[in-house]
Amino acid sequence: ASRLWRTLQKALGTSLDMSTAYHPETNRQSERTIQTLKDMLRACVIDFGKGWVNHLPLVEFSYNNSYHASIKAAPFEALYGRKCRSPVCWNEVGEFHLIGPEIV
Repeated sequence: ASRLWRTLQKALGTSLDMSTAYHPETNRQSERTIQTLKDMLRACVIDFGKGWVNHLPLVEFSYNNSYHASIKAAPFEALYGRKCRSPVCWNEVGEFHLIGPEIV
């Protein structure tokens, strides 16, 4: 590591833990993220078949706005310091299904 990074880490009281490239098993957090995304994409393929790629924005939105115990917030909220504004209040959706921009 460069002197800049060592100095910065010392000032912040952090340390750099390197993992080997192409070997995600050495980094549990990356491994868990990859597994979660695989599960979400697998569910898309099961539900939407060949049209799964059209639902990638929904997968991204869902992942970025789901609570993550490791950061005690959703990634969007951790990054921007506020909850994501959505056209749908998820607590009020109940048994309805979201289809595109309309609730059925």
